[in-house]
Order: sequence, then structure tokens, then C-alpha cells
Amino acid sequence: MINLNPFCPSLHRRISRAARVIWKKAACCPEVAIVLGTGLGNLAKEIKKDAVIPYDVIPYFPKATTIGHAGRLVFGTIGVKKVVIMDGRFHCYEGYSMEQVTFPIRVLRKLGAKILIVSNAAGGLNLDYQKGDLVLIVDHINFMGDNPLIGTNDDRLGIRFPDMSEPYSRELLKLAEKAAEKNKIPVRRGVYLGVTGPCLETKAEYRFMRNLGADLVGMSTVPEAIVGVHAGFQTLGISIVTDVCDPEHLEPVQIEQIIRTANQAGPKLDSLIDSFIHELPHHAH
Repeated sequence: MINLNPFCPSLHRRISRAARVIWKKAACCPEVAIVLGTGLGNLAKEIKKDAVIPYDVIPYFPKATTIGHAGRLVFGTIGVKKVVIMDGRFHCYEGYSMEQVTFPIRVLRKLGAKILIVSNAAGGLNLDYQKGDLVLIVDHINFMGDNPLIGTNDDRLGIRFPDMSEPYSRELLKLAEKAAEKNKIPVRRGVYLGVTGPCLETKAEYRFMRNLGADLVGMSTVPEAIVGVHAGFQTLGISIVTDVCDPEHLEPVQIEQIIRTANQAGPKLDSLIDSFIHELPHHAH
């Protein structure tokens, strides 16, 4: 979080300024923040909207450049909960720093959200997975070679050395499984490994990742979860398996195929998130 530009405001001031601009356009205090991954923007279209704010009018927000990411904040209601949806996220492979990638997560916390739901499209390293499966993330491996907390720590944003023994809330994981069971939505559990991308992995890399104990691989989520812990969020992570990463039978994959699989499985994810939010206690803590 070190600021090398003497003319640039501190991270804390940038967060506050972005939040003030958002509050002027959306006078609400969300309890739940939702990050939608590649090809997973349908929930933002379906919910009852209170306000929609394009990223490009929010100070210090990066520009979404990846296909399948709309680039807007959507405020609305699911059940009795006020929610804010990031319809499109940012990635290191776009050329953004870890601080830029996670800046919106800090702003969402500043807006008042206490629960963070991060979703993504991921490759399935676990050969028991099939395309379109929903996997609840129980833990992650940071293989990105970077960390969003590097630099001078601002104690107003979080402690210097946050504990990562539970980056994804066990309590929220159980609630999500309860919601899935109620609605007959099959879900699995898995460990997510984060890489920078943008290239997909080699056969040797897939073998290596599986030997490390990873069930999923993707190019997002890990920085957001780390900052989520630092900022005081309870976090739930959900992956859609968009391709099976079997190194012994690997076939070329195009991004269009990944987005198509995510779109097809999207309604299951929407239903799970909707049901999960209905399961939350009336007063989230």
C-alpha cells in the first residue's frame, strides 16, 4: 500500500473520496457486497435496482477491460438485504497493481458492507469436477507472486499482519451449503489457486498445481479475499468450473468457450447467491 507519488492522496483518502461520490448517487448502505466474475453478470441484470453507477464516474476506480465484465456498481435488494454488486472486476493481467485490483473491495467496505461474496470462472484441477459445477472455496493458494498488503500499512484500514487461517468464513460456507441443499443445487468444496495470467496453464503446471493440493485455478479472487480479511469482511467464495484441466487429456480452450460455460451455469450461481442471502441472519455480523 505504499504511495510513491507525493501528489497522489493516500489510499485512505482515495477510498473516502470514492465512497462520497457513490453515496451522492446511491443513498443506501449495503450489507452484502457481491463480485461477479467472467461471464457472470446476469444477477446484476435480474435484481431490483436502486441505483447503477458506471466505474468510470467513480474516482480512482480502474477501467474494466476484460470481455464479460460490464464495469458498473449495481445497488439493489435481495430478500430483505441491501446489496451492492460489482458487475465486473479487475485483474493483474490487465496491467493493474494489486492495490488497484483491490481498491473497489476497500470502497465496498467503506460503504458499510460486512459480507463479501466473490465469484469466478475457474479451471477444474480436481478431475472429479465437471464443466458447470459450482464449488465453494474453502481455502486458497496465492501463486500470484504479489500481495495487496505490501507497503506501508494504514492501521485505519486493517492490521499489519492479518491472520489467514480462515480467509473464507466457515459460518458462511455452512449457510451456503444449507441454501444449496434447500434448493437442490449441487455444490462441491475446493481449494482455489490464484495465478496472474493471462495465459492458460501448461500441462506441467497443471500437474504441479494438483500436487500442491489445489482443486481450482483462476486469475482473480485471491487478492480480493486477502484485502477482505484485512478490511474485516466475512467472505464467501464460489467458483464455476468452466474447463477441466486434465494434463493427460488436455485440449485447447478459447476464452469464448469459458464465457459460454459460465453463462450456462450462471443461473445456478444466481439461485445459490439469492438463496444464501435469504439464509443470512436478519442482522449480519
